[in-house]
Amino acid sequence: MFSLALRSVRHRPGRFAATLLSAFLGAVIVMSFDSLYDTAAQAGVDDTSATTLTTSASVVGGYGTLLVFFAIASTLTVNVRQRAVELSLLRSCGATPAQIKRMVVGEAAVIGAFASLLAIGPAVLGGRALVGAFQDTGQVAHAVDPVFGPVAAGSGAAVTVLAATGAAFLAVRRATRQPAGERRPRGRLRTVGGTAALVLGVCSASATFAFDATDPALMALPAYGAILLSIGFATFAPALLRAALAVLTWPLTALTGASGYLTVHNLRQRAGDLSAVLMPLILFIGVATATLSMQAVENDAVASSGLARSVDDKNLATLNLIVVGIIVVFACIMLINSLYAATVHRRREFGGQRLAGATPGQVLTMVGAESAVLTVTGAVAGTIAALAGLVPFTAVRADGVLPGQGPWIWAATVAVAVAATFGTGLATTRRVLRAPAVEAVAVAA
Repeated sequence: MFSLALRSVRHRPGRFAATLLSAFLGAVIVMSFDSLYDTAAQAGVDDTSATTLTTSASVVGGYGTLLVFFAIASTLTVNVRQRAVELSLLRSCGATPAQIKRMVVGEAAVIGAFASLLAIGPAVLGGRALVGAFQDTGQVAHAVDPVFGPVAAGSGAAVTVLAATGAAFLAVRRATRQPAGERRPRGRLRTVGGTAALVLGVCSASATFAFDATDPALMALPAYGAILLSIGFATFAPALLRAALAVLTWPLTALTGASGYLTVHNLRQRAGDLSAVLMPLILFIGVATATLSMQAVENDAVASSGLARSVDDKNLATLNLIVVGIIVVFACIMLINSLYAATVHRRREFGGQRLAGATPGQVLTMVGAESAVLTVTGAVAGTIAALAGLVPFTAVRADGVLPGQGPWIWAATVAVAVAATFGTGLATTRRVLRAPAVEAVAVAA
């Protein structure tokens, strides 16, 4: 089965392009930050520089590992679902579920290893850029030379390959547990995990009130609370989407007519598939809004106190911006990859709708309405997660409810999410509609 996996990757690379891109970028980020460990471990590095480097590597490395797994899992889940017919055919030819799992996991291992090799060069440059950025802000001494060593290469490759194989195993396990076409029940593990994330998120955000306004760890608890709540909402993405449909069905059908009816029908039938698109939306809006707004509150509080910013303050601000930057990149990659793959896979569906009488304009309107429902649902869930962490932090740090810059940060974050969702969905649909309807149905069949 491993030889079959290798042959599959070699002869059909386009199928795995989205997963390879996610794994490559994840490996670049993990290796770049883990190279800070190698830099800090060299002889002659002062204690302040070493503390800055190791703290940054530890914090961002943890976030990076989680985001790599989520990004790869998102693209692999879509990939496995789109190969349902192929996997069913293999089973009908005598392949056992265990053999199929080994094949898909083998494909992921090959992709992860190849992505790790490709990432070494960019990661070397990334590590140098990070050390230079810390030196420019006075957090690392200029005498410290950047080093890319065994910790960066080994940990980056290990994280990428393990994330790819683990995500592939979970995706194919769900796909092979039941016969094709049969509805898959919600996994107990996912339900328990999502509920635990929500409970821990609420507890973490609520614990903020136990700290003083000047406590160095004040921002940690509400930030983790917002992240955990975003993850918890993301695990229940299908249920959130169905709840949004219950509210938005009448506006959709009233405003867009036939396209609205198609939108409601498709979203109800494909809520599970579209959850792969909704998850990065919630994570992006929730985490970016909370972290950037909290940092704005912290900056205003430090400025109003008239005190000079310490190295620890600079480290915290830098880490927050870097973490948000990583989340933005990965969330956009997850969103664009998942939405692109899901839309391309609907070629036959769009062709059938056109043969039944729908115009290309009606199909585009339907996809636009789907994007609107996804964006609204993601914005609502992400905003709730962000507010759960932001309100306690602002109340303790600034004796207020919301920061003055909060609405602008939220609006900018949502604008990026809207642009990514609508831009990817409509552009991909327009490209798919270029093919004649009969040809689209015949090729997809």
